[in-house]
Amino acid sequence: MLTTIKMLRLAQIQKMKTRENRFFKIVFTGMILLLALFVTMGANAQQKSGRYFNNVDDNGVILDGYDPVAFFTDNKPVKGDARFQYKYEDAIYYFVSQEHLDLFKASPGKYKPQFGAWCAYAVSLGRIAPIDVNTFSIVNGRLFIQHNQRAVNGWSKDVPGNISKADKYWPGVSEKHGKQIVTDEEKGFLNNTDEDGVILQGYDAVAYFTQLKAVKGDPTYSARYNGATYWFSSEANASLFKDHPDMFAPQYGGFCGYAMALDKLRPINPEIFDVIDGKLILQHSQDAYTQFHKDIANNITKANGNWPGQVKKHAGKKIKYDKAAQPASEDSK
Repeated sequence: MLTTIKMLRLAQIQKMKTRENRFFKIVFTGMILLLALFVTMGANAQQKSGRYFNNVDDNGVILDGYDPVAFFTDNKPVKGDARFQYKYEDAIYYFVSQEHLDLFKASPGKYKPQFGAWCAYAVSLGRIAPIDVNTFSIVNGRLFIQHNQRAVNGWSKDVPGNISKADKYWPGVSEKHGKQIVTDEEKGFLNNTDEDGVILQGYDAVAYFTQLKAVKGDPTYSARYNGATYWFSSEANASLFKDHPDMFAPQYGGFCGYAMALDKLRPINPEIFDVIDGKLILQHSQDAYTQFHKDIANNITKANGNWPGQVKKHAGKKIKYDKAAQPASEDSK
């Protein structure tokens, strides 16, 4: 009898311990989640702290640690020394000497890089890009730095005009922390894009030509062209597009080719496409593809004729797709 009682009491104690373990496990898990929440909130607060949107490293150092004064005095990029540093507009600057640090402190606006040390040409296009300090130029006493040689080439085509655009768009770009803004120039284009401005539902425009199939792109490899953001499956494809965007961009702003022949704006299925005479044409559905192919030459002529009117009517406005055409059965869905 005593043995039975002891066993029952032991079982009760074990149940109590199990409940206690569960309780402490729940409390511990809750504490971990709460701590993670505080860390996330702290990180977000840190990201949003400060008035200025600068191109800085993890330590808050701008210009990759190069001395801003040296661009003016030495006419070349010179690596700074952490012993001579100064914080200005939420960024830490390094200098090669106390003399350069003093020059900067006396007149920081004279020596600071423009646009938070982001690529100046990218800012003129309404976005940001990293920099290569070897691409610098000084224009009217202002320090501009570009991303790469391609950016230098674009910038050099119209330096005064690009400076004016960059000055105009910088407040919007910095306010959105570098996210692409729609520039005045881009408002004249009409594209079938998502809310983030991505065309072709993120599929790689170049792959349609080089691989003859629909390949999903990666936002890591991107380009902006005529008001739309393109994603690519590789850096090589992105580079090809940047060199020849007019060659790879889809016809009719990435809207359905058959619908355009009927003077309508309709969405696409990015896996239903043609490359005809070197032009990428996409369709809404298999039925639209079939209808288009019943008279390709005539449908292309109609679509080409209708497109300018659609651009004039809808460019710069939020796109609303037209109702599906009849009698194309699938296109009407």
